[in-house]
Amino acid sequence: MKEKGRPVCLTIAGSDPSGGAGIQADLKTFHQHGVYGTSALTLLTVQNTRSVAAVEVLRPEFVLAQIDAVLSDMHPAAAKTGALGSAGVVEVVARRMAEIEVPLVVDPVMISKHGVALLPEDGRKALASRLLRRCFLVTPNLHEAEALAGTKIGDDASLREAAVAIARLGPQAVLVKGGHVAGSAGVSRSSDREATDILYYQEAFHSFRAEHISTDQTHGTGCTYSAAITANLALGHDLIAAVGAAKRYITRAIRTNPGLGRGLGPVNHHAEIT
Repeated sequence: MKEKGRPVCLTIAGSDPSGGAGIQADLKTFHQHGVYGTSALTLLTVQNTRSVAAVEVLRPEFVLAQIDAVLSDMHPAAAKTGALGSAGVVEVVARRMAEIEVPLVVDPVMISKHGVALLPEDGRKALASRLLRRCFLVTPNLHEAEALAGTKIGDDASLREAAVAIARLGPQAVLVKGGHVAGSAGVSRSSDREATDILYYQEAFHSFRAEHISTDQTHGTGCTYSAAITANLALGHDLIAAVGAAKRYITRAIRTNPGLGRGLGPVNHHAEIT
């Protein structure tokens, strides 16, 4: 069944009351791309640009009920996940996503920007063994890629090996995001002037380069980037075009950040779409 009018996207993720990440960032990004956003909350946080004070994970049954409420009434053209919070939530999401034919983008959120754990070890194992085989694309940053691949990333060769290892877990494509943490991991392909993400898809590697922007106003970049890819997939773009467009959008969103808050501020979700 095809929805009339705008394509529908579904995000399954946590809440950020400061609006920079999570469900709030996803819905803003969907809206900016001209798609209709729906959502299912997985966890609640008490956070702002300076810290995460508390996290409350919702019951898996309640998360599933939200997903089913959307699916019984609308047909998403694409879906994404963010912070899932527990192995139980991962399990119900994986089960339901296996039953619907939509491209699923998994942002494997494990730790918040402030260093707070958002997925325990059993949840990480469930994500790797259950959810990744149900998804079209997984978008780990370097630290998440190391956790999923079970290896250290120190250079371009090890990054590509990690992407291949993650692909063996089941996703059709792997996008390893390197820009904002490349320096700490020592990955040679990113410099002060360039930030590069590597896509492994159909047994080939594709590089997406952009200027490296020196700023701490990057709260919600992972959520926003993956939401932009999801929106572009819903609009009918192929994966390489969707990632390219999302990369341009997130780069502009970082460059034109609104400078809000007194800590790690959000990106500009009103950034121009091209």
